[in-house]
Amino acid sequence: MTAHPHPHYWKVMEYQESLYTQLTFHYVNGTSESFNLYAPIESDGTHQTTQLEVRHLLKKDWWIVNLPEQTVFINVDNVLKMEMKPALSQLQGEDVFSNAERVTALNRSR
Repeated sequence: MTAHPHPHYWKVMEYQESLYTQLTFHYVNGTSESFNLYAPIESDGTHQTTQLEVRHLLKKDWWIVNLPEQTVFINVDNVLKMEMKPALSQLQGEDVFSNAERVTALNRSR
């Protein structure tokens, strides 16, 4: 890490990054939107519990995101891809590609 004028800057940044999970939804019509979830996915910290929570979420027909100013209902049939940051390194199994690296950015065909 490079030096920063404020001595506690990096500790604050690390703390802030762990406060939320960012979800980005990419829809079939080519649009996308992102949400910061300030309550982490419920878990007792074990790999098995995290996997069960994520798999339970992915089986739902609708995802509901409560924002301070509105509630957003997302129909899963309209979602092509969902991205989550930070990564859920605890996910394992036959349908999970572990230790992957993105080589090229997503390109749209013309």
